Amino acid sequence: MLNCPQCNGQQIVKNGHIHNGKQRFKCQDCGRQFIENPTKIVISDEKKAWIDRLLLERIALAGIARVAQVSEKWLQDYVNARYAEVPRQVHISAKKKQVNAASR
Repeated sequence: MLNCPQCNGQQIVKNGHIHNGKQRFKCQDCGRQFIENPTKIVISDEKKAWIDRLLLERIALAGIARVAQVSEKWLQDYVNARYAEVPRQVHISAKKKQVNAASR
C-alpha cells in the first residue's frame, strides 16, 4: 500500500498519468500529488556550462532542449534563474568634456 510522502496518509487514489506515462497518485487527506518511484535526473555543471554557451548563439530554446536532451520546461526555468542573477543597475560614468583648441 502506498503512503503519502507529505502526510504519510493512506487514502491514496489514482489521478491520471504524467507526461512519460507513469501513474500519478493523489492523497485525499492533504491533496498532494505524487508518483510512486520518482526518477530525478541531475544535470551536471558541465552540461549547464555547455547550455550557457549555446544560449549565447541565439539558438531557439526548443533546439537547445533537443540537443542537450533536457526538457523545455527545465530549460526555461534555468534561463529565468540565470536572468534573475544579472544585476539590474546600470553604471554610467560621465565623460569629461574636451575643450577644442579651435573653439577658443
